[in-house]
Amino acid sequence: MGHTKKIRKKYSTPTHPWQRERIIEEKDIQREYGLKNKKEIWKYSAKLKSARGQVKKIVANIRLEQSAKERAQLMDKLLKYGIISKDSKVEDILDLKQKDFLERRLQTVVFRKGLARSVKQARQFITHGHILVNGKKVTAPAYFISKDEEAKLEFRPTSNLSKTDHPERTIKEKAEKEKKEKIIKEEKPTEKPKEKENPAKEVPKIKEKPIETPIEGNKKWLENKEN
Repeated sequence: MGHTKKIRKKYSTPTHPWQRERIIEEKDIQREYGLKNKKEIWKYSAKLKSARGQVKKIVANIRLEQSAKERAQLMDKLLKYGIISKDSKVEDILDLKQKDFLERRLQTVVFRKGLARSVKQARQFITHGHILVNGKKVTAPAYFISKDEEAKLEFRPTSNLSKTDHPERTIKEKAEKEKKEKIIKEEKPTEKPKEKENPAKEVPKIKEKPIETPIEGNKKWLENKEN
């Protein structure tokens, strides 16, 4: 059970601290989802591991009544948070990845809905108390948001950010419009500037002097001398 005053650890650290591929992957996830540290990644790894463990246990004891109850509870929970769809089977939970859980964090949902320019800004809005979930102020970026609560996500009415013309706020429609314009510009072939057609200037012809042979030159010299 452990001591009542000591909080139980919600994650387990990697077995080996220096694994190049894992470190690079964790850095990319941390940057993509604006996480504070790697502990947040390990927490969702523990949740994924727990869900997979439950599935394996359910499949192994599929004939028992308790197994059917646990199966229904697990499926309802994951469906509630939008991690799986209605058509999903129990075996599909084994194909889930860490990012499927990270997508349901409040910080990520605020950014995906276009209420913030970046995931880091979304984190700032939440910690400063600008975001309401179902009419209640939530200041935890790691809050696991359900599908029903996502529809009731909004800015606090007394916050300046609730105004659509606030400079720090990005409207989703405006962002989509800018994105489309950018795509159209990229698709258009870049036209090369036409070179000015300069008429070719006629090169003046140089009159070639007749080449005098040494004998002709001597004759002229003698004629000039006699004169």
